[in-house]
Parts: sequence; structure tokens; C-alpha cells
Amino acid sequence: MTSTAARTGRLLAVSDLHIGYDENRALVEGMRPGSDDDWLLVAGDVAETVADVTWALKTLAGRFARVVWVPGNHELWTHPRDSVTLRGAARYDHLVEVCRDLGVTTPEDPYPVWDGPGGPVAVAPLFLLYDYSFLPEGCATKEEGLAYAHGTGVVCNDEYLLHPDPHPTRDAWCAARVAATERRLAALPEDLPTVLVNHYPLHRHPTDVLWYPEFAMWCGTALTTDWHRRFRVEAMVYGHLHIPRTTWHEGVRFEEVSVGYPREWRRRPEPPGRLRPVLPRDEDREDPAR
Repeated sequence: MTSTAARTGRLLAVSDLHIGYDENRALVEGMRPGSDDDWLLVAGDVAETVADVTWALKTLAGRFARVVWVPGNHELWTHPRDSVTLRGAARYDHLVEVCRDLGVTTPEDPYPVWDGPGGPVAVAPLFLLYDYSFLPEGCATKEEGLAYAHGTGVVCNDEYLLHPDPHPTRDAWCAARVAATERRLAALPEDLPTVLVNHYPLHRHPTDVLWYPEFAMWCGTALTTDWHRRFRVEAMVYGHLHIPRTTWHEGVRFEEVSVGYPREWRRRPEPPGRLRPVLPRDEDREDPAR
């Protein structure tokens, strides 16, 4: 864990940049901090190719005091458009090395401490995946859930593009990641709050509004259901669902910070590509006139 004194500025977040779309790439080109002390949390799904991920994170790292990245499922795809053909854990490790070359914090690095307004908090980037435990109603096993999803035609492209090598399955990879991450979080000082950043929500409740509820199987794991309570969470930052909003569960704030695809953000009233304040929250900031 490292401490960085950021006496001013904000802890901001965004996810699901999907810069393979020209409109989304333009949004990234326009993203700027409000002050030299702002940090940016990037909660996955930057792009499908290593080159695009590198461009986006390099661009943002050159502007923000610190950029913290976690992988989404799209970065982990071995996509036919990508010249980098690494699979599974080897692909993830390669992306971590890319980030380190850019000065971007990853789930494999010491957790930085935000000491700015709303802090101190340990900012913990997580890479946990999913294990099909968010089952559709009436399904008791992964196999039943997948059969149901295939029957509806709602099947995540991960089934074809996200390889778990060297783990036998994606859920086995998830179990290994959860166990290792749980040990790291448990070792944090007991009086230090946290901001947990993961591509997927740590609790199932944000998936309750999905138009296709069977898609929840690719949205997290029940193994983290109590983490927001166990690890003194000030805010849980995630993406993946493309439903940007704030929810509260058992007194803990969950922030979905997706940009999403152009066809999605064009329908929203707010300007696209807005960076979500995590700390301090907009309503927590003091009125300078007072």
C-alpha cells in the first residue's frame, strides 16, 4: 500500500469507454481533469485490442495525477482484430506490464491511498471475474443457467472470446482471483476505509434492472456478497452493465460509471463521457461562497 498526499482535487471514475467506436474515442480525447490533483479510476472495458487500450490509458495518464485501471471482459478477449494473440492469464499479465510502462496502477500493484478531500481511503483495484452464481430464476446450477441463456439467445461473447488459460474454466479463474484478493484486502489496516474498483459489481442488486436478467450470470460472483460490509467500503465503483447510476445497499454506495456504446449514451439526457465524482461527492463539496 502506498500513500500519496493529494490535498485538493477529486477522485473521479469512468468505465466502459469502448474506444473501438470513433464517437467514444473522441470522448476520451476530450476528457480532462478539473485540477492537477485529480485521480481517475478506469473500471474496465477500455477496448478489445491492446493497441487501443494502450492509447487510451496513455492519453489519460498524461492528464491525471494518477490513473487506476482494472480489466473488463473486453480487454481479456482474444479478439480476431487484435495482433496480440495471448490468451487468459498471459493476456492479463501483458496488459499489467503495459500499464506499468505507462505509470498506471493495476490490481497487481500496492493499493494507493487517496489523501485528498473525502480521504484517506485505500483505493483497491480488483480483478475478480464471475462464476455464473448470479443464476436466472428457477435455475439451480451453472449448467441449467447456461442452457436457459442459450435457449433465450442471450449469451455473453465471453463464451467464445474470453479464455481462462491456464485455468480449466472462467469460474475456476474467478475463484483463484477472489481468494488472492480477499487476503490482500483483509491485510489492510482496520481503521482505513476503502474504495473498491472492479469491472463487475460486488453484489447482485445492481443487476436487478437488467432488461435480460439471464445476463446477470456474466456480471459477478456471490463470493463477494458481503465485501462491502467486511472491508469498510466508502464506495464500490464498477461498470459493465452500461446503466450509469448510484445505488445504496446496506448503507454503502455503489457507483456504476459506464460510458457504454454510442447507441446507448445518445438516448441519455446528460452529456456523454462525464467523469463521475467518487470523492468528494458533488453534494458533499463545500459551497465556496459560504
